[in-house]
Amino acid sequence: MNEDRDAALILDCQRGDRRAQNLLINRYVQPIFNAAYRMLGDREDARDVTQTVFLKAFEHLDRFDPKYRFFSWIYRIAVNESIDQINRRGPPCPKTAQQASEARGPAELAESREVCARVQSVLMELQADHRAVIVLRHFAELSYQEIAQILEIPVKTVKSRLFSARHAMKDKLQARGFMPQ
Repeated sequence: MNEDRDAALILDCQRGDRRAQNLLINRYVQPIFNAAYRMLGDREDARDVTQTVFLKAFEHLDRFDPKYRFFSWIYRIAVNESIDQINRRGPPCPKTAQQASEARGPAELAESREVCARVQSVLMELQADHRAVIVLRHFAELSYQEIAQILEIPVKTVKSRLFSARHAMKDKLQARGFMPQ
């Protein structure tokens, strides 16, 4: 159903309908921002990437192949932009646990936010290709096939990278005492 709705909105966008553009943006802005944030670990960078993703998507909407899902296509743009941003700025500087919890709100949320900050910190240490598969599988909850399509790699490669990325995350979390050996 969403795919049919997306197809109609894309046709309307190609005809210059600004309302259709706004509907597509509203539908996908949060998932795109979330993916960029998980890849980059910085809200401002994620906002910049999200804005760039939509600019590029609408600028190149004529290149979209309707036999694929719009979601997969725009997610691919988001992953590429996030990786480009990582390469432009150099290695990530993960936030410390104290920095991550300072501006967090009520005390009862501090512990869960601390865990999120720790996971995000470790995620930021992974290679960009490993980070991408973790984000797409565990945060965006995409299938192996969808990830393969977005990253333009075989499903076997997705599974292999995901296995390696999970192992690397586990090792890093254990090394920091965040989980039992």
